[in-house]
Amino acid sequence: MQYVKFNAGEREELMRSLSAMPDYLYEQFDSLTAEDARLPGPGGAFSPVEQVWHLADLEREGFGVRIRRLRDEQAPRLHDFDGARIARERHYRSLSLREGLEAFAVARKANLATLQSLPGEAWGRSGTQEGVGIVTLCELPALLLQHDQAHRLEIEEWKRRQAESQVRPHEGVSAR
Repeated sequence: MQYVKFNAGEREELMRSLSAMPDYLYEQFDSLTAEDARLPGPGGAFSPVEQVWHLADLEREGFGVRIRRLRDEQAPRLHDFDGARIARERHYRSLSLREGLEAFAVARKANLATLQSLPGEAWGRSGTQEGVGIVTLCELPALLLQHDQAHRLEIEEWKRRQAESQVRPHEGVSAR
């Protein structure tokens, strides 16, 4: 019951952190060329375009659906969101980075508006998520933040690897 245990300032900070993710993604990726946006991460991790589409689809079809169903239904059974499978099926790497950024921003804004409109008693509503177990509405903001943080780490690693690869071709070349 994390969210309801937070004081008003902690709740506000959590929502501010969640609302900052779209801006973070724009800052990291908006200036990339279409070619660079498709470069995979280390070990086959998502490329930037795959990152934003994964985040957009999970925000809409995973977290958004869970939030609404937990709010509206009595003890719903919630499906898992298989991000890797969906990325392959939807060919994320072939999609528009800009459209993915916009789709995520719109979906995140909608989810935060829904969460912020919940009456106090709704936060205790729960359901069973496939592969997870019992989840409550009050756990979802922290789960969203954990997911954001994991993707931020992946993005930072992608950027670090890209910067290293731009330096490497010059290594080993000696001046005569």
